[in-house]
Amino acid sequence: MKNVEYIIGSENIVKTPMQPYSEESCNFINAISAELMASSQIRIFTDLSALAFWARKANIQKLKTNFGSNNNKIGRGLCFHIAPSNIPVNFAFSFFFSLLAGNANIVRLPSKSFAQVDYLCKVFEKVLKNYPEIKERTAFVRYPADNTITTEFCKIADARIIWGGDKTIASIKTLETKPRCVDITFADRYSICILDSDKILKADDDSMKKLSENFYNDTYLMDQNACSSPQLILWINDSEKAREKFWQSIYESAAKKYELQDAVSVDKYTKACENAIILKDTKTQFTGNLLYRTEIKNLRPDMENIRGKGGYFYEYAINDFSELYKIVNEKYQTVTYFGIDTEKLMQGIIQNNLLGIDRIVPVGKAMDINVLWDGHDLARELSREIEIV
Repeated sequence: MKNVEYIIGSENIVKTPMQPYSEESCNFINAISAELMASSQIRIFTDLSALAFWARKANIQKLKTNFGSNNNKIGRGLCFHIAPSNIPVNFAFSFFFSLLAGNANIVRLPSKSFAQVDYLCKVFEKVLKNYPEIKERTAFVRYPADNTITTEFCKIADARIIWGGDKTIASIKTLETKPRCVDITFADRYSICILDSDKILKADDDSMKKLSENFYNDTYLMDQNACSSPQLILWINDSEKAREKFWQSIYESAAKKYELQDAVSVDKYTKACENAIILKDTKTQFTGNLLYRTEIKNLRPDMENIRGKGGYFYEYAINDFSELYKIVNEKYQTVTYFGIDTEKLMQGIIQNNLLGIDRIVPVGKAMDINVLWDGHDLARELSREIEIV
């Protein structure tokens, strides 16, 4: 097709499936990890470091063990990926998940330019030379926004992984596919953080430093653009002293690491002005331009539409989890936490028949993507099981 640039592979891709967690696939992913671990780039880009750590041999073997026997399982065929434009390395995770499920893959790379993407493509190209069975089943492509091109890729796909906003996904779902094509979509989601004031007050300096660095990685590192980055901070056992202790620690971490762009600074101030009009009876506190905190008086049913970025957070004190259950809908994805009873929270989600909240992870783990993501068990959903009776 015209206007399609094949960064890796070609249009002559082999579309037949392999067994899930094949020896070649596992060895290939580990080889990528080793290549990244030996590179100076992982000291520059923390997301590359996270990818390398996930792809290490011990983790892949653990995932393979959890998957169980693959004797009667095989991939679905060819998987077409539309990678998110705002998270540089997600295309690699998406590719790995489908590869482990046993599929050939065409990956549309992020439309935005990222140094990590360019570097990863070089690493993939280098390592693929030693894995011919995977190489012939792999293509990474770039092309301008064009549904005609996307349609052609969709027509030959046996599965699609689509990352994007709600409108993007709705548009792509209208395109022609095979009747048995399996779609896994990762649409716009909303995430929160729950903190126990009592535990923060008891935390020593080292614990607070670790907590603030972890919170920074969940939020500032991606300008809060990731679906798993918390927007709303809920306080259990609320204490003004605990709030001040926490936010001062966050400010100190951001002041050391975060480069505030002029455009983001303007956006934050504009959002604060809008909130003063839209969110009545709220109070916004500014710690320089790095940290904005708007305290809301009530949890609204449309909280998922109230968002910030680049260090703009909303906070609210809750007496118990039941207040949260009243507003949760299918948009809610991740709850990060510090000091709370996670079993109680999980049981509340189940007992209240909630449509949302797919992840409950400690502060600092918001970005830890895995084969179980957004409620999908990707390796199983992207492979098929042959019944024998």
